[in-house]
Amino acid sequence: MRQNLHRFFRAARGAGVHVSPAESIDAMRAVAQVGLTDRAILRDALLLTLAKSQDEKLALGDCFDLFFSQPEPPQDQAEANDNDEASQDADQSPSSGSASEAGGGQPQEGLGPLAQMLLSQDRNAIQAAIASASGAASLSDIRYSTQRGIFSSRILDAMGLQRLRDDLDELTATNPALAERLRAALDALREAVRDTVSQGLALYAREEAENLRNEILRNAPLARIERRQVAEMRVLIRQIARRLRERYSKPRKRQRRGHLDVRRTLRRNAAWGGIPFLTAWKRKHRDKPKIVALCDVSGSVAQVSDFFLLLIHSLHEVVDDVRSFAFSSHLIEVSEILEKKSPEEAMAEIMSKVGFGSSDYGSSLVDFEKDFMSALTPQTTVIVLGDARSNNLDPRADILRRISERSKRLVWLNPEGRLAWGFGDSEMPRYATFCSVVRQCATAQQLERAVSDIVATYQ
Repeated sequence: MRQNLHRFFRAARGAGVHVSPAESIDAMRAVAQVGLTDRAILRDALLLTLAKSQDEKLALGDCFDLFFSQPEPPQDQAEANDNDEASQDADQSPSSGSASEAGGGQPQEGLGPLAQMLLSQDRNAIQAAIASASGAASLSDIRYSTQRGIFSSRILDAMGLQRLRDDLDELTATNPALAERLRAALDALREAVRDTVSQGLALYAREEAENLRNEILRNAPLARIERRQVAEMRVLIRQIARRLRERYSKPRKRQRRGHLDVRRTLRRNAAWGGIPFLTAWKRKHRDKPKIVALCDVSGSVAQVSDFFLLLIHSLHEVVDDVRSFAFSSHLIEVSEILEKKSPEEAMAEIMSKVGFGSSDYGSSLVDFEKDFMSALTPQTTVIVLGDARSNNLDPRADILRRISERSKRLVWLNPEGRLAWGFGDSEMPRYATFCSVVRQCATAQQLERAVSDIVATYQ
């Protein structure tokens, strides 16, 4: 059962439940207390010790139901008919039935364990044998649907398929009727093994399939995401935001106290023979992070603005001093909306106020200079997320130059490909002159790297 629990923990991780080593130990201790006889109590014990949210509770419950449901070997119809006929014959002629049983038992004496198990139709024994062979074949290592045949063959070999084939060859020559029964039972066994492999694929390959799907999404252009993939992309962006929070929101202890200054420590403890009772630390001064984010939510970038806003929402949880603005034809501050509301509610409110309009970078920059220029200091990093397309209106690059001069650095993240910069109404080459960093952010992976690099400079 310990091995089964380890496989269950692995399946739970594949279902999206974060199971740490400490949590798995707690779960095994809980199982040792409640026992294995009552399936409902076992399920509740695992959910209480492993699930940390309602979503994880639902995922873990589905995983438990799938993991502990064993496919039953189907009974062959011909065998069922034979069993019915045999029972009827036994009722009509007990003496002949006894003789038949005695005669039927003789051919089975020289058969292998698998053949005897199949002919006896002991379903519990067959299920136990399939489960044991699945462990021997390392079914938990299955990752792709193309591996079904490989693992099915491994399980059958572990159960003794080669000996069963020899038994079939021998019975075909000596007892064709019994050989036919055994062949039908083998077909039913193959079907049960295929069901077991399919169950294993659903349990253990989910994480690999999700990683593969996420990798494809991470490198897919945000502007060309299909409607059916928008929800999956939002989940991926939330995962990126969570990684940013986990990586940067809590500075490490060593970063807070600095590095050990060996020379000063030795000098300070000279009176104690060099024993370091008093330590000295080197501390590197770091500017208090300040970020100002300007996000284009106009119609030309409407399909990617949701993802931009999700990342900006995560910045408010990572960096203390963040001021966020959204614009299309005019600019408004959205810091309070992002801080006090959930990502979905915040994005809906922001888009209702300034989203989907005709972009006018010049007018938006005028609004920023007029009302919010005082937010910039020599410690501020300004991030602009947009395609720099101003519908052939005055781009007011002079204001962007003044923003760059007042801030520590100016970073521009553009969702368009570099080949499109400067063509049509794109003002990107003119704006890029005053930017410290200009990066293409056409995919989720590029967006994560850009935001991660920005936040990392303050750690």
